[in-house]
Amino acid sequence: MLEYQKMIIQKVSFSKSLFEKELRKTIALLTSNEVFELRNWAISQFGQTYSDILQRCFATSRVMA
Repeated sequence: MLEYQKMIIQKVSFSKSLFEKELRKTIALLTSNEVFELRNWAISQFGQTYSDILQRCFATSRVMA
């Protein structure tokens, strides 16, 4: 599931609103460990472009530190 969702997020990354929508939807679907992995991946892939969205979306998620 995580790998599929990563692919979807990459495909919609051209649009800020679609990116945020898919990221929020993905976070809601995943376990806390998967959210942690997604967070690390998203920061490395999109940290420069969408840092504000990443901070908002992951601030309220159940990420394991």
